[in-house]
Amino acid sequence: QLQLRESGGGLVQPGGSLRLSCVISGSGYYTIAWFRQVPGKEREGIACMSTSDGSKFYEDSVKGRFTLSRDSDENTVDLQMNNLKPEDTAVYYCAATDQLEIYRRSRFQTTSYDNWGQGTQVTVSS
Repeated sequence: QLQLRESGGGLVQPGGSLRLSCVISGSGYYTIAWFRQVPGKEREGIACMSTSDGSKFYEDSVKGRFTLSRDSDENTVDLQMNNLKPEDTAVYYCAATDQLEIYRRSRFQTTSYDNWGQGTQVTVSS
């Protein structure tokens, strides 16, 4: 079973940048996704990567602003967030599964993932 740990959240002004990191303990290939959640709303998927071939997918609201990258030596998957907006304020979670078909079939369904990090708060405010 994979263990995940996020870091890198914080407070940033609109238009600023943050980089979130998800450290993964475990080996092999997997589908990994970043989700975010605000109080009273469902957790939403925003970015997903298949580590078997490096394929990436972004939800429309973050496309062009957020970028996934993987460091195979450190076994991390980072989410670079640029041009942040107040509506990006949320708790951000990374999630992973060793089921590679999830990337193409149900990448942003929370029930697709059985390994979650603890979450990190991102606040975008002036």
